[in-house]
Amino acid sequence: MATRRPKEDTAAAVEEFRPRVDNRPEQIIGIACRLFARRGYEGTSLRDIAEEAKITKAALYYHFPNKEALFHRIVLGSLRTLIDVVRAAVEAAPTPLEKVRQYMLVSADFMDADRDSWMAGSNAFWMGAESEQRTLTIALRNEYETLLRTCIEEAIAAGEFKPHNVALTGRFLLSSLNQMTRWHNPKGKLSTREVIEEYLDMALNGLKATERS
Repeated sequence: MATRRPKEDTAAAVEEFRPRVDNRPEQIIGIACRLFARRGYEGTSLRDIAEEAKITKAALYYHFPNKEALFHRIVLGSLRTLIDVVRAAVEAAPTPLEKVRQYMLVSADFMDADRDSWMAGSNAFWMGAESEQRTLTIALRNEYETLLRTCIEEAIAAGEFKPHNVALTGRFLLSSLNQMTRWHNPKGKLSTREVIEEYLDMALNGLKATERS
């Protein structure tokens, strides 16, 4: 039996998160996710979502009490799936350095598989007043980032990384992922994974050319 590649595993996990066509709440979530990604949270109204879903606002309220609840349902589901697939890849990696690589590459695969939820989630931490849903979202975000920092700490302890500031190193690597949705065209010459592979080469091996003898 053929062994599935990590990218295929990530796509399969995201597919489990995707809305099913026979489930009205999940249909609404899929539509809202697309609109939030395209227009942003503030630029999307419940009326927009209801019109796209071809239902009344009253029917929408039946499933979701407000826009924030709907938004955080999308973000929470996406983050939980992301953490699960990334953790599985990290745990299977043979060395701390490879754990960092797999963390980044599988995150890139997740972005490719469901860019709308990634874009919605990347804006989730700069909006809204404190709420239980926002608290849960931040807790999951912290869990995701802590996983990378742990990998970096292990790489430093193993002598594979220089003893740089762990938090700053983590933010540096994550920024390469989070900024990609602003400029990267998934239909362009390089896939998300290929871009991250280039970034990792620069981050792990540096930009300085080897001195000629």
